[in-house]
Amino acid sequence: MKVAITGIGIVAPPGVCKEEFWQNIKAGKSFISPITRFDASTYPSQVAGQVENLNTNPIPRRLLKKIDKFSVMALIATDQALKDASLDLAKENPYSIGIFTGNALGGWLYAETELRDLYVEGRDGVSPYLASAWFPAAPQGQISIYYGIKGYSKTVVADRASALMAIGYAAQVIGNKKIDIAFAGGTEAPVTPYALLCCSTEGSISRGPYRPFDKERNGFVIGEGAGILVLEDIEHALKRGVNIYGLITGYGTFCNGIDRIMPDPNGKGLAKALKAALDMAGYKPQDIDYICADGVGTKLGDISETRAIKEVFEKKIPVSAPKSMFGYLLGAAGAVDVIIALLAMQNSIIPPTINYQTKDPECDLDYVPNKSRPKEIKRALIISRGRGGINAVLTIERG
Repeated sequence: MKVAITGIGIVAPPGVCKEEFWQNIKAGKSFISPITRFDASTYPSQVAGQVENLNTNPIPRRLLKKIDKFSVMALIATDQALKDASLDLAKENPYSIGIFTGNALGGWLYAETELRDLYVEGRDGVSPYLASAWFPAAPQGQISIYYGIKGYSKTVVADRASALMAIGYAAQVIGNKKIDIAFAGGTEAPVTPYALLCCSTEGSISRGPYRPFDKERNGFVIGEGAGILVLEDIEHALKRGVNIYGLITGYGTFCNGIDRIMPDPNGKGLAKALKAALDMAGYKPQDIDYICADGVGTKLGDISETRAIKEVFEKKIPVSAPKSMFGYLLGAAGAVDVIIALLAMQNSIIPPTINYQTKDPECDLDYVPNKSRPKEIKRALIISRGRGGINAVLTIERG
């Protein structure tokens, strides 16, 4: 399987365009800050990666009133990706274009506000757009309506693995010649009272700092944002003569079947997903130059991920968790990680895992601590995992 990536759209705490985003990522800056939008003093965590000063100009004001922030960010990222890919939709068959988005929670800012109005004002106080604004497939629907896209599409809800699974699914659909082009990625807006409460119930959320693979880790910090990629059949991309950031070459997914929330301590399901992705790509383990890790920041999560990587890769390959800078974007995380890996390949720089101070003897890989590292990257691998033992792995190579 070889599917071209020709466009990038990013809305995230480090930046709302690829240039600003990458400059901050390679600098290893932290974009996790105290939550000020609501009173978070009673929550286990009062910090998050937040998108501030979001420019919504590309979206009509009338539409903004009808949709949640997670759809707003997805539309902005899609607009960026479309322009970045130099894609003229008027010249394309709308039935040969698909939309594949991942999301974990849905649009809770819109839902919380309207449900409050329901109980205070009664049924007349509720917006008629509530039903279409909060549900996880709303971004896919809004992108489809806004751009007139009519091809085979899908929304994936698979906890934190949602976006990477959406991208993998889109690549397979293109590979099977069902469509020529796909907008693929994920979006998440969890910095709201109820969404933060949902994230807190598992017990894996951190008070900060977010320090994956560090012995003093205490969980992940939530973040918000969206990442959208333009994927194309490689012949279609070459015919258009556009820049190709990279090629999706392999995808693997397995479930652990161990616990409804926790991962397999030995990482066996993840190891199977790693091998499946490598096999599909036709790679040997030594062909991979960089691994963008899940890096959930829990003891069991980090140790099991380390064990899975060590089972498949004999030599120490640089492994980093750039999300330590801006938080875990839940259902959007995998898409943002793919974008990071693509920009890392383009610039020959491995982004760091920040806040790394104390080595854990059970996590003994090269985590690229605290500072970026120059390195030529021809092939990279991205890992995403969700609660209940969901494992997804994507391999990409330089275009």
